[in-house]
Amino acid sequence: MILLVMSLAACARENPAAPASGAASPNPTLAAPATAASATPAPAHAAGDLTAAAVTQQERGDPVAAADTGSSALERIAALPSAGQLPAGKWVPGTNYKVIAPAQPTDASPGKVEVIEMFWYGCPHCFALDPIIESWRKNKAPYIEFVRVPVMWGEAHRAHARLFYTLQALGKLEELHAAVFNEIQSTGDSLYVQGDEQGTQRVQVQFARTHGVDPTEFLKAYSSFAVQTNLEKADELERRYKIDAVPTFVIDGKYETDVAQAGGQENLVQLINDLSASEKRH
Repeated sequence: MILLVMSLAACARENPAAPASGAASPNPTLAAPATAASATPAPAHAAGDLTAAAVTQQERGDPVAAADTGSSALERIAALPSAGQLPAGKWVPGTNYKVIAPAQPTDASPGKVEVIEMFWYGCPHCFALDPIIESWRKNKAPYIEFVRVPVMWGEAHRAHARLFYTLQALGKLEELHAAVFNEIQSTGDSLYVQGDEQGTQRVQVQFARTHGVDPTEFLKAYSSFAVQTNLEKADELERRYKIDAVPTFVIDGKYETDVAQAGGQENLVQLINDLSASEKRH
């Protein structure tokens, strides 16, 4: 059961080679790397040119970062003032969530608690979790400021991040966020052509046109200063928090967690709420 939960938890950071052709494969597969923890094969999912690694656990490529979830992190947590810890019993620091030390500044408004979701449209785990996060987002506490931030690991990730911020600049993200996920994960259109920026732009323009977005306006936003600035900020946030798997959640610049650490999707939502409430009280 534990392996099953973990297998549904995250896509690890990878920059695998994608097929040379821009044509979508009718039966794309995920190449799962062999790891000591991969006792159970990960399910095969992919779209078009995307070849992503589905692994059975949220991998930590940096051994120092991995150690932070163990004894060294617990030592730091023990040294934190009581205001920096959740009440004992329900959630275990170092197990259900990681304390980020030192805490990072956020862009939240005064009196608000920032919750960031680091994600990727090409990640099947992000896709599976998204309806739950959408439901939570619409009913969350008013003091929570929720922000999605796309990862910028490789060419495909950056292409999808540019689409995300282009739709945001056009005021179309609320309407089309789920449609992008569905296009990639359900219909098999990757919205990306490997090694061909113009080809990627064309397929994304066609997607936008299909959903009622004027191509001229799309291209204007696509190359805008605002979109480029957001891409640079996303890259900086990813590096600051050392994100190497998605979906990952960062609460108020102080805590990091994911589906596997929380113990399931519903637990994740409750954990985010509890960490956010704790920060609001402080």
